[in-house]
Amino acid sequence: MIPAEFDYVAPTSLDDALQALAEGGEDAKPLAGGHSLLPLMKMRLAVPTLLVDLRRVPGLHGIEREDGDWRIGPLTRHADLQVRGDLGVLAETASVIADQQVRNRGTIGGSLAHGDPASDLPTVMVAAEGRVTIRGAGGGSREVAAADLFQDYLTTAVGPGEVITEVRVPALDGWGHAYEKFTRRAEDWAMVGVCALVKRAPDGSCEDVRVAFTNMASTPVRAGAVEAALRGGPLDEGAIAAAAEHAAEGTDPPADLNASADYKRHLARVLTRRALQRAAGS
Repeated sequence: MIPAEFDYVAPTSLDDALQALAEGGEDAKPLAGGHSLLPLMKMRLAVPTLLVDLRRVPGLHGIEREDGDWRIGPLTRHADLQVRGDLGVLAETASVIADQQVRNRGTIGGSLAHGDPASDLPTVMVAAEGRVTIRGAGGGSREVAAADLFQDYLTTAVGPGEVITEVRVPALDGWGHAYEKFTRRAEDWAMVGVCALVKRAPDGSCEDVRVAFTNMASTPVRAGAVEAALRGGPLDEGAIAAAAEHAAEGTDPPADLNASADYKRHLARVLTRRALQRAAGS
């Protein structure tokens, strides 16, 4: 399929990119990796009149450790994340996004700004309690927690004329991690995905735990009932299995051609148990 006609610019500075977006109005869209926006354009579900390509803007790439966080440029590709084992769950999750061809082009900032509830990295950001910096043409920047970034289906706190300029994720030293997802084919979107983070106390019990879901609502959601069931208690197989039974509580999974809402709730319980077992043992 062929997208509708559009104009294209590739600025060489952030100020120029933001100016182009401001002049283009609501019909102007920033282009990061393009693997979320371009398919929608080909199906005419998105019809921007201007694409502002960010790939030539300096300062939007790279990974570095800073003040207990990982500071990641929004144009950092999934392929760059997947080879960094020190990134923990970010690397693990990036390695199972679609296929290698997509990972070679898709970016973390593009994925977060797009806000697809079936996408993997938004769930990790919510579980890890990450945050992003957003900047608009006025020159001001604001920091938004991942829990507040995703507002509804394909709707985020990134407004028209704004771009994500920085992604920060706590390093989570000493935490075990796992990301489990179920798909019909390896490169498909997740029917359901589960990110689990577990921190053991010195006596082996659960000092802290975080669990978040992919595609169990219109945004990534934390599994508060699962976390409450495990926090402060044992991390043996029985405790994990019992906690996982709470996985579907408070969720509103969308039924689709791949799975009914009830089947997704079943998947959430199964995948939560698997993810917690791996996270507790890592």
